[in-house]
Amino acid sequence: MFNVTGILKRLVIGRARRSEELGETLLPKRLALPIFASDPLSSVAYATQEILLVLTLGGLAYLHFTPWIAAAVVALMTVVVLSYRQVVHAYPSGGGSYEVASTNLGPSAGLVVAASLLVDYVMTVAVSVASGVDNIISAVPELADQRVPMALIFVALLTAMNLRGVRESGRLFATPTYMFIGGVLIMVGTGLFRYLLGDAPVAESAAYGVEPEPGDVNLTGLALVMLVLRAFSSGCTALTGVEAISNGVPAFRKPKSQNAATTMAAMGIIAITMFVGVTTLAIVAKVHIVEDPCRLTGLTDCDSYTQRTVIAQLAASVFGGENSVGFYFIQAATALVLILAANTAFNGFPLLASILAQHRYLPRQLHNRGDRLAFSNGILALAVVAGLLLWAFKANVTNLIHLYILGVFTSFTLSQTGMVRHWNRELRTETNPTVRRRHQVTRIINATGAVVTCLVLVIVLATKFTQGAWLAVLAAIVLFVMMRGIRRHYDATSAELAVTDPRVEMVPPSRVLAIVLVSTIHKPTLRALAYARAFRPDRLEALTVAVDRDASSALQRQWEDYGIEVPLKVLDSPYREITRSVVEYVRSIRRESPRDVVAVFIPEYVVGHWWENLLHNQSALWLKSRLLFTPGVMVTSVPWQLTSSARADHPAARAPGAVRRGEPTTPQKDGDVSTHR
Repeated sequence: MFNVTGILKRLVIGRARRSEELGETLLPKRLALPIFASDPLSSVAYATQEILLVLTLGGLAYLHFTPWIAAAVVALMTVVVLSYRQVVHAYPSGGGSYEVASTNLGPSAGLVVAASLLVDYVMTVAVSVASGVDNIISAVPELADQRVPMALIFVALLTAMNLRGVRESGRLFATPTYMFIGGVLIMVGTGLFRYLLGDAPVAESAAYGVEPEPGDVNLTGLALVMLVLRAFSSGCTALTGVEAISNGVPAFRKPKSQNAATTMAAMGIIAITMFVGVTTLAIVAKVHIVEDPCRLTGLTDCDSYTQRTVIAQLAASVFGGENSVGFYFIQAATALVLILAANTAFNGFPLLASILAQHRYLPRQLHNRGDRLAFSNGILALAVVAGLLLWAFKANVTNLIHLYILGVFTSFTLSQTGMVRHWNRELRTETNPTVRRRHQVTRIINATGAVVTCLVLVIVLATKFTQGAWLAVLAAIVLFVMMRGIRRHYDATSAELAVTDPRVEMVPPSRVLAIVLVSTIHKPTLRALAYARAFRPDRLEALTVAVDRDASSALQRQWEDYGIEVPLKVLDSPYREITRSVVEYVRSIRRESPRDVVAVFIPEYVVGHWWENLLHNQSALWLKSRLLFTPGVMVTSVPWQLTSSARADHPAARAPGAVRRGEPTTPQKDGDVSTHR
């Protein structure tokens, strides 16, 4: 019989890889750039737009702040990239901000960073996919009603591609990323060249005025400062994902640190160049964009007007309209790279979750690698949470963006502060003057990064908290508390299971009392009795529950007719309860002889198809789940494979990693326990 599930799995994620093949998945710089830097590179598509959306709240009068805000964002990005290059060299093991904060500021600071980054990675997927869908709708407005289904489909596709492994996903993502970089640079170069020739491109929204929001007219003093700061904090979305390379250093080819640092520098230069170019071109083309199209003056029917993104308006103005080849190329490349930008999170989230699981702050399953040597459980967890977020917020970028970037600047601030302490510690022991000077320079860079990102964090909190950022804060707090609880559980479990005195722990029980559960006399029952006898217990008895007196009497007569030497004990159950009767009887034995061990043998049917399993009750599961909580009780399942189970699935057809992931290596399923008719 064909294993349909296995065939589909192989088609989606490919053949399983051996553990020895891990080295073949390491990345050269040309693939690492689109994998780890697609988020900061793609944020060029909406960072400028977010600045303009905030400034136009006060009307067109405040757009002259755009170049100054963009300059501040560029300065901040430069500082952050330089700072994280130091992290890559100092901590090449891949923990990034989490490892820096944990090592230098303590476990609590590390958990704050980890919780913030995990939330931010989820937001990266949601915002990137939603923004990509926006650009598709800008090219094809008729798809506006399908926004949420499109977003969820893209998340599913990203998940499937990442389950195939880091290297394979990198090959898939490299072309769209480089297409986007090339397309944006060509668009910016062409537009600015036309501007220098006196033929400046004009955006489709340049002819529209903007009606200020009520209360945002003639802003002065503190209100004006808050508007500018809010626009700056929105523009800081250009920095999201910058830290991903520092988390993914182990995925690089050797020399890992050097290759990661070079990739980070390339990412910074390309992202800054594109951001400056798009912002400059938006100013030249006089792009006017607002959250509510009805605030655009000059429209005849604002309700039916679909407002195009900044990138879409620039492409149309530079390349000759919305039907030009250049326009569709830019839109296609932008939509692809924005959707694929979520890949930064699909690599960063599982890596960080794996490290946290290794440190016992998250479930250990997140540390396991899947068939393709990717952290499959982390990938699936990220996809589910991001999908739920997209569904809840209707894949709306404006609604999601307020939850964004808070976690990034929390991790930026704490990691850079930790790096300052790291260099202070190094300087206390370093005597070489050349090395000391190098450490002092890097300390200044990290200190500057800590101060600047802390200021930005305060600004982001002040300007975005009441607009939805409180949800991100709450999620980070819940994650922090949860991870602390998981660590306490693992620590308590380890302490409880630790061997104190092997001689005491290995003292044998006084007696072993074996009980075989029986409902009728058939082959599974006889096998269970034979198996129990093979253990040579001090006492062996069969146990049945009399839910039907006539049937129980018939069973006793049949037992005597077969001449079975094992005594049969019948428990009365006037309320027809099997599980409670068995559990209470076993516990009564334990109360009478606390030093004895009770071994319970449960005969089970094993069927080969899921639908056959539905035709049999699952009383074995109930019994085992109750008995396992009773101290001094050992539960053993004695399976009897029916004919269908032999044809169901073959162990060899399973993935090589099945045992590692806790999957059964045989096709057995819990079937009927023969204590129930």
